[in-house]
Amino acid sequence: MAIKYKLKLKDLKLKYLIEYFKPLLKFFKPREKIKDYQDLKNFIQKKSAWISQVTLYGYLKTRMGAKYVLMFEDEIFLGSINKAKWNIYAVALQDFCLYSISYLKDILQKQDTEKAKEIFLEILSDEEKNQMPADVLQKAKKEFDERLNNINWENHHKDLPFNNSALSLYEWSPIADELKILDRKVVLNSMILKWDIIKKEFSQSINF
Repeated sequence: MAIKYKLKLKDLKLKYLIEYFKPLLKFFKPREKIKDYQDLKNFIQKKSAWISQVTLYGYLKTRMGAKYVLMFEDEIFLGSINKAKWNIYAVALQDFCLYSISYLKDILQKQDTEKAKEIFLEILSDEEKNQMPADVLQKAKKEFDERLNNINWENHHKDLPFNNSALSLYEWSPIADELKILDRKVVLNSMILKWDIIKKEFSQSINF
């Protein structure tokens, strides 16, 4: 994917610093109840963005150590982070849309499984306005349709529902392959543990 930048390096540095801290602050806001599908869409969008950014930046910080701050001085590396961020987020959205609708069907007997694609496409439409790359959008839509064709709604939320986004974090993180191999188990577990936090909040927030 070709990434075009018109921003100056100082603007990119500020942009990514804001991106790093913003989801952390949002996550600790008072919990709101999910009363309808619009609330669900907002919850999925917010939490998928949070987990994508926190796990990506957290992994980079852990692997790079004291050199972490230097990444904000490297425009090429910032481009790699941007590419990784969008790709991880796209898969996180898929995972959470499918998980939430599967959970509602199995636990609350909600039969509106078509809402999974409806919510997913609405979020992608929002993110297109936020400059999600076109190739990421198209790939996400194709992958989501493929997953829909093979899903078991009653069991999906209990059967490794967030494995794809964990693998996406491992695949897209801009870390040398020889180092990522050493980190595989830790990287995958870091994503799954963060999803466990969100799953708990989700179950406690549902108020349909």
